[in-house]
This record gives sequence, C-alpha cells and structure tokens, in this order.
Amino acid sequence: MQLPNVEAAVVEKEKVVGYLLNPQHPDGAGKAQFFEAMGFRADQWQVLAGALRSVGESWPITRRVDSAHGSKYIVEGTLETPSGRAARIPTVWIVDRNAEAPRLATAYPI
Repeated sequence: MQLPNVEAAVVEKEKVVGYLLNPQHPDGAGKAQFFEAMGFRADQWQVLAGALRSVGESWPITRRVDSAHGSKYIVEGTLETPSGRAARIPTVWIVDRNAEAPRLATAYPI
C-alpha cells in the first residue's frame, strides 16, 4: 500500500533545516551528522526534501498507526544521496485528522 495522497506530500523547510540538518538540535544532531555525511547541506535543503519525498512516493508503507490526532505512516526505502551512496532509511509521515496531505515527521538511518 502506498502513502495516501502522496502527490500532495509536504516536506517543510523547517523540518529539514531546523531538525534533520541541524547539528545543534537536541534530538536531531545524530540525524544531521548522518545526512551531512551523505552529502546533504542545509543551504540546499530542497535536495534532501526531494529525496525524502521520493522515498515516500516510491516505496510501500511498512506500518500504520492511528491515533486521535490522525494517522502515522512509516515508509522504509532507499534514499538517493548527493554523495552517490544509497542509504536505507525509514521515513515517518503524518496525515493529521481533517487533513489529506501527508507531511514528513522524521527520517533516520537504520
């Protein structure tokens, strides 16, 4: 099963720059180290956003969790990177209640 409404998937700049590529973030520092080692840069955040969106578009859902706030989807796939290396990562997408577009919550190395 594919991510619902994947064509409308949102990867916000703040999620990428402020979290996934922020080596000072208390929860995201390890993720930033990983993504930067793969060639992603905060000043070109759209490259990582596009690569994460591609995982969401290209790979099937591996798990779904419903809550009072909406539905969370885990999509695990291969991330294409500027370094030319491919990395297998889970991405986590949320479709908030009363919303249709999935938005990226997080991504991390396995």
